[in-house]
Amino acid sequence: MKNADRLLEIEALTENLTKHLANNNLLKIKVLYFISQYENLSVSMIIDKLGIKKSNFALMAKQLEDEGLICSKQGEIDKRCRLMTLTKKGKEELAMYLSNLNNCFKDMNGEIESAIEVLVNYLNKKI
Repeated sequence: MKNADRLLEIEALTENLTKHLANNNLLKIKVLYFISQYENLSVSMIIDKLGIKKSNFALMAKQLEDEGLICSKQGEIDKRCRLMTLTKKGKEELAMYLSNLNNCFKDMNGEIESAIEVLVNYLNKKI
């Protein structure tokens, strides 16, 4: 199999697993994750990382704010920019999800962990 084929297979398998653990609300978990990783990340940067439409993100962000999982504020430097942060409740929900996901991979060896780290670093440079 070529690299592109393997990447598609990895993406499909991991999405299936993560979607199941997220009770079919994977976008919600992805948004929480990216906000947690990049504190005060702008909306446009989150949209770029997730590869979703602005309208889809706006709906999800509204839902997450209504659930008390995130809060947004106006940027200090650029007032047109909205910055997102997780609330305590959002951090707890994400931590619970990640704990469940980590349990699925508890028997993973160091070689696989290293390969995943290399792949993530490579993909972050490409996107």
